Amino acid sequence: MRRLPPIIAPSLAVALSSLIAAPLQAQPAPLLKVRIETGTLKGTAGRDAALGVFKAIPYAAPPLGDLRFRPPAPATPWQGERDASAFGPACPQVTPHAQEQHLAMSEDCLTANVWTGARKAGEKRPVFVWIYGGGFNEGNAADPNFDGEGLAKKGLVVVTFNYRLGPLGFLSTPELDKESGHGASGNYGLMDDIALLQWVKRNIAAFGGDPANVTIAGQSAGAGSVQFLTMSPLARGLFKHGIGESQVRAPGDPELRYLATSYRSKPAARAQGEAYMAQKHATTMAQLRAMPWEEVMQGTSTADTDVDTGSGSHPPLYRPLIDGYVLPRGYAATLKAGTMSPISYAAGNNRDESGAVTEAAILQRRAHPQTGPLRGGAPTTNVTLSAYQAWAKHKFGPMAAEFLRLYPATTDDEAAHANNDAARDNGRISTWLWARDWNKKVKIPLYTYFWTHALSGPSKEMAGAFHGSEIIYAFNSLDANALPWTQEDRKIGDTMSSYWANIAHTGNPNGPGLPRWPAYDPAQPQVMELGDHFGPQTIATPAKRAFWERFFQSQDQW
Repeated sequence: MRRLPPIIAPSLAVALSSLIAAPLQAQPAPLLKVRIETGTLKGTAGRDAALGVFKAIPYAAPPLGDLRFRPPAPATPWQGERDASAFGPACPQVTPHAQEQHLAMSEDCLTANVWTGARKAGEKRPVFVWIYGGGFNEGNAADPNFDGEGLAKKGLVVVTFNYRLGPLGFLSTPELDKESGHGASGNYGLMDDIALLQWVKRNIAAFGGDPANVTIAGQSAGAGSVQFLTMSPLARGLFKHGIGESQVRAPGDPELRYLATSYRSKPAARAQGEAYMAQKHATTMAQLRAMPWEEVMQGTSTADTDVDTGSGSHPPLYRPLIDGYVLPRGYAATLKAGTMSPISYAAGNNRDESGAVTEAAILQRRAHPQTGPLRGGAPTTNVTLSAYQAWAKHKFGPMAAEFLRLYPATTDDEAAHANNDAARDNGRISTWLWARDWNKKVKIPLYTYFWTHALSGPSKEMAGAFHGSEIIYAFNSLDANALPWTQEDRKIGDTMSSYWANIAHTGNPNGPGLPRWPAYDPAQPQVMELGDHFGPQTIATPAKRAFWERFFQSQDQW
């Protein structure tokens, strides 16, 4: 500590004494109590006492009883102060992820959580709405990866929320079509997203947020939801920016058919709904609505094996559908018509996903081959020469010989590495081509990326930069997750979250002190590397880029 000199001028002494005598100015307290349309909420301070946190806020009525398999209804007002200090239950799901976090499950799950550094209502801070992934069959808003403090410290109001999953979120039947009044059913999970955004528009100013500056962001099925919301006329005008983490792809990319961004046709969804009714020995919706949710969900975490993906991979069965109401068109038709919401956009993929794996995982998979069908949404990974060659012939058909010349292999090790190279090129090129189509209609800059940093901790060598590994860094939620973080991790988290915060502020990730992230340019076949390095990288060689583009053009356009 610096010491004052022993002799001080009289005038300075008087000034110092007056400063010491004056009471210290207390820092303004964060918002801990807010009034919204349904009542008063009492929140808590975050780990950082400068932030207010509000949890389990009802944004819609619990979809119980007769409200099951219906669009979300308005939340019910309450009297007095509602305690908003703890997360609410997760929406029902078959997978154990929520149970691992010791969360209860209930149909009374349509709640939101808010993190804010605002001191008063009406501050007009940018709003960041996060949509979790999980193949539309699992996930919850209380996951510590999605802790909002890191982004709230950068001036955002952060919102996470639960939406319905599995058949409770995506069952479609002729009876439900008739009930709807518009001849469409099965997109209840997406309608929950829209209800949440409408709630944000009406209420977020109370938390210091700006309802006119909302960013929707998500990963995997959450990225799919961002895409679907841009395509839905019901969501138009409810958000200004979008971030899709993993699997925003070109319409001709067969990967779209099994990833969490896959969708169903209305006839397929209706047939699946009728098969589900028969499986549950139900002939009316009244019977289904009377069942315990555990029975409704039992046996529903399955893959849709009717979809030809050019591989052994298949999408989750219960997922959104092109119903003519929530989703009027598929990807290709939407891009061609230019009917998507005109927003700024950032989208990208990860190094070790969509079939690409680390060196350690190659050896592990070769020692313990996959038996039985892949779970819905899981990619095919080839670690032997025979599997790689068979996959290439099936997927690429008459173009297989050209593919194998571009990605040659004569041994198991060469095949595994060629598989990795192809999967990574596929992702980069596909997203780049999607951006070209999007940019033809929406003349707002968009940004593409490729994430390359392996998450610290015990999974690092085996999982690498796996599907979802970027989330903690984008949120800068390291302090909410007990892993052996390094200084490099913290620097990456600060940089990533600054990019994401800047997108929420202005639609542009760039800002002072950050490596420049160039906007998408159709004349520059490059993508921004995020993670181990921060800078542009070429998406692939010209020959490989030309091959993938021709291959996508030869496929059905989704």
